[in-house]
Amino acid sequence: MARFLHSTLAMKKVAIIDDEPSQRLILKGLLEDIGYDVVSQGTDGKEALRICVETRPDVLIMDVKMAEKDGIEAAKEVNRFYPVAIVLLTAGEDEETIKEAARAGVMAYLIKPVEREELFAAVEMAFARFKDCERLRKENCDLKESIQSRKLIEKAKGLLMEREKPEAFSRIQKISMDRRKPMEEAAEVITLAFDKKAGNAIRKQ
Repeated sequence: MARFLHSTLAMKKVAIIDDEPSQRLILKGLLEDIGYDVVSQGTDGKEALRICVETRPDVLIMDVKMAEKDGIEAAKEVNRFYPVAIVLLTAGEDEETIKEAARAGVMAYLIKPVEREELFAAVEMAFARFKDCERLRKENCDLKESIQSRKLIEKAKGLLMEREKPEAFSRIQKISMDRRKPMEEAAEVITLAFDKKAGNAIRKQ
């Protein structure tokens, strides 16, 4: 595998964090030979978040064992504040480490010594898995927003129907069109108006 992959990889940006200079040098050479753009290097997990924020890599490759902050703790921090596809480097196939890495949001792992073909597969797998997770997260958020909007519209419709207006849904649609706003915003306006009236009525009692 050589630099002919440039055209198919869309020049993904990769950051490396490893406390061994020789390992960083090897990884950088392999990554650039495949066709990736190595945008930053670090020596400890405590640098991970800063590197991600400053260089915005598509994939972050980290060693699991480092002096001040290990790769798993660094992965948790990165995924909490600046989510990115993470590949973890390990010295052996330890089941507990792999489970902890998965819980930390690591998308792929590699066992040293790293081979070029395995490196390529891990980077691409991590990136693809991360994109899938981001898509599912967005779909979940969109679904929650849709359910919330439907609840709001139903509440507004119920309030209007209590005022003997059976065409409540059409009323919400008309307000939405007149004000050029989404139906959920129109429903929110109606709900707030009724809540305000109810509050005023209570205060007058």
